[in-house]
Amino acid sequence: MNQTRVVEFILLGFGNLHSFHIVFFILFLIIYLSTVLGNLLIIILVSTNVQLQSPMYYFLCHLSFCDLTMSTSIVPNMLSTVLSRGKKITFIGCITQLYFYSGAIVAECFLLSVMSYDRYLAICNPLRYSSVMDLKCQIFLSLWPWLLGSTLNLTGVLPISNFNFCHDNIIDHFYCDLPPIMKLSCSDSSLVELETFLYSVPLFILPCVFVIATYGYIFHTIIKIPSTTGKQKTFSTCSSHLIVVGTFYGTLIGKYMIPSKGHSLFINKIVSLLPTLFTPLFNPIIYSLRNEDIKTTFKKSFWFIMRTFT
Repeated sequence: MNQTRVVEFILLGFGNLHSFHIVFFILFLIIYLSTVLGNLLIIILVSTNVQLQSPMYYFLCHLSFCDLTMSTSIVPNMLSTVLSRGKKITFIGCITQLYFYSGAIVAECFLLSVMSYDRYLAICNPLRYSSVMDLKCQIFLSLWPWLLGSTLNLTGVLPISNFNFCHDNIIDHFYCDLPPIMKLSCSDSSLVELETFLYSVPLFILPCVFVIATYGYIFHTIIKIPSTTGKQKTFSTCSSHLIVVGTFYGTLIGKYMIPSKGHSLFINKIVSLLPTLFTPLFNPIIYSLRNEDIKTTFKKSFWFIMRTFT
């Protein structure tokens, strides 16, 4: 009897920040701008420098674009929510935000597995690497994570768009996430919950297992290298990617697999900041600080620009 068609939600954001909301707004804005600058810098450097024209950096470009999509789908609206201590968002806008954010997470899961396969070929099968990882293979391997990310998450997003809501339309969060939306609905969400659980295995667990398996072969190959210098040089080519994988899956485990019961809503929101705000920032920093090719290319590009405009 009380079912109605919701046209907008109210995101409470961090309502308990009180007088510190300006401080958090400035902090989040600096982090977001740094995220955009860092990832765009990697994309520009790889796209414009011959020294970085290799499969590893080609996939790194896609990872940076994926991080930009993940962060941009959430953070600009979150900044407005923090500044105004709450914000209205249309139902369509909420569903769109959920679609792009979840799609970027799925795409990054598979993209990280593609990058681990690239490192596996380069280290364990170096003689076949150039012939296997040609341009056609690179394009194929980079497209299917985006295809899976843009299509598979529709199984959860589309049913929600037809939900009926008989409770209030207040979401005590800073973005539209699946659990709080289903909590507000009076429609039967058991099918969506089952689909979400079933899809979590091929979308999250299998890529993680694949990454672990490939790095098992990589470590086995590195151990057999006789010289210590050779071991260090070989491991350095995949250490950045390994750190990124650990950071990404660590944040997902903290957000989705650790039970939220018993934690305050504020703590749950802080945990949700990890994959939305901090992981997209850390990835370009990790690759920039640990990769000599990127650091060298950046220095050359910087001094070239300085000489051009002076």
